[in-house]
Parts: sequence; C-alpha cells; structure tokens
Amino acid sequence: MISVRRLTARRLTALAVLGAALSGCAGAPDTAGGSAPARTAGSGRATAAVPEPVAAGAAPNLAPGPGGVTPVFERAAAAPDRAEKTVALTFDADMTADQGSRAAGGERFDNPALIASLRRLKVPSTIFMTGRWAEEYPDQAKAIGNDPLFEVANHSYSHHAFTPSCYGLPTIAEGNMKADVDRAFTAFRRAGARNVVPYFRFPGGCYDEQALRAIAPAGVTAVQWDVVSGDAFAKDSDAVAEQVLAGVKPGSLVVLHCTRSAAPVTERAIAGIVPELRRRGYRMVKVSELMRSAQQAAKPPAGAGP
Repeated sequence: MISVRRLTARRLTALAVLGAALSGCAGAPDTAGGSAPARTAGSGRATAAVPEPVAAGAAPNLAPGPGGVTPVFERAAAAPDRAEKTVALTFDADMTADQGSRAAGGERFDNPALIASLRRLKVPSTIFMTGRWAEEYPDQAKAIGNDPLFEVANHSYSHHAFTPSCYGLPTIAEGNMKADVDRAFTAFRRAGARNVVPYFRFPGGCYDEQALRAIAPAGVTAVQWDVVSGDAFAKDSDAVAEQVLAGVKPGSLVVLHCTRSAAPVTERAIAGIVPELRRRGYRMVKVSELMRSAQQAAKPPAGAGP
C-alpha cells in the first residue's frame, strides 16, 4: 500500500520497540515517539529534481501529496489477484553528528560482516545511511554505493529528530531540515557512492506535517516500514529472526540495522531469515523495485475500463 495515513496505536507500539536503535547509539530512549499527522497518498513520479548523484528517472519516486507535501511509502500491497511475494530488507546505518569521539575511542558503528553476508547470500538491499556514517566510513560507503546488489538511501546527516520527543534524540530546527537531508546526499557523493536513490528515512521514524513540508524541496520519498525486526540491542538472533518472519507479508518493508554496537546480532539473524523467506517463496528486493511494483500494481490491467 502506498499510504500516508495516521499512525495507529499499534504502529506507535512497534516504533517504541525500535526506538533504542534508532536513537542510535546516543543511548537508550527516554521518551515515546513523535506525533504524526493525517497523511495523504501520492502516486506516480516526483516532479521535483532528484538529489545528486541520482539521474532523473533512475529510481521510482512518488509524486508530492496535496500542497506539495513529501509522500510516504511504508508497504507495497498489490491487488490480491496480482500479488507477488516480495519483501524489502532495509538496513539503517546510524551514526549521529556528535559521535566522532566514540568512534575514535573504538566504538564500531559499521558492520562489514553483515554486508559480507548479504553479498554471500545475494540479498538485494537498501541501506539507509546517515551522512555522518558515510564520512566516518567513506571506503565502506563507496563500496556499498557501487555494488549493484545495494542502493544507498538517505537517513539524514545528523540523525537528529525531525519532531519533538522522538526517543530522546536531539531535535533539528525546522529551518535546517532540508539542509540536513542535502548534506547527507553530499556526503554520499564525496565518498564516491553512485547507487544513491531519492529516498529518506526519518531518524526514529518520527515525522509530522511540518517535517514533511520542510523536506519537500529535497524531492525525496519518505520510506517507513511495516515490520520491526527488534534487532536493536538484541542478544538473541533467533528471536530477531522469529519476529521478522512472523511479521512479513507480501510487499513488506523490514527495518533492521547496520550498526555493530547497537545491533550486534543482525548478521546472525539474517542467516536464519533469508533462507526461510526463500523457502516460503519470497523474493527479496530493494525498495526501488518494491516501489516500482506497487506503482505498476496500482495501474488498471490492460483493457480494463475507466
């Protein structure tokens, strides 16, 4: 479903489970997630300029909603007679703007073993990367962003919240929101990443009408999720795998993490998730393919009436 509806209580509960990891490695959350507005679906391709280095039309993008608001994509639900068992595994590479000293002290915000496992298992994936992460690990950002198995999406530069009261994250001012998104794209470009798509994931998953309007000039689609992996600070990889497998439906978007210190068992969880999804007949795809399939499914079959 291409949806921008109001967050339900169920969704807020799921976000609370995820909050610790999305607050990153800034520590455990101390508040519940931010408020969300009523949301309106968009369809088709964005008319705004796609951020560099993406060529226009290289990846599907949703058109702005009413009044130019940023569109939101959270699951691709095709018509039952045309449903395909696809799922997008997405990985947030979190690092906040002020965590350089922790990285210098030895804390690892990357996860090369996870990326190696995704390559070995041949899992197309979308990596939502912060600009600060790309600056800390430019060689990895370049390698990921030039591997056709992956696409790099924007998770902000600073990993600061775009709404108040978002799991204890520092809050970015409205006037700086678009600049923060742009700065992340610049960091990807400077690292040499090429497979960059015009998708944006709000830190903590927290957004409201004001945030959607503030980043609209960036020409991105906000990408959420419908399956929370529970890999945030998890110690039991089997429990993470079970949670993902229990929640996946055709067209699902799964949120996981590519941050070793905050999600240490994700690689082991993937080793269980991927074979079982394939056994169940699922095909893993990037967000761009999932979005393209959703757009195609939304079109009436050839020869159908108006």
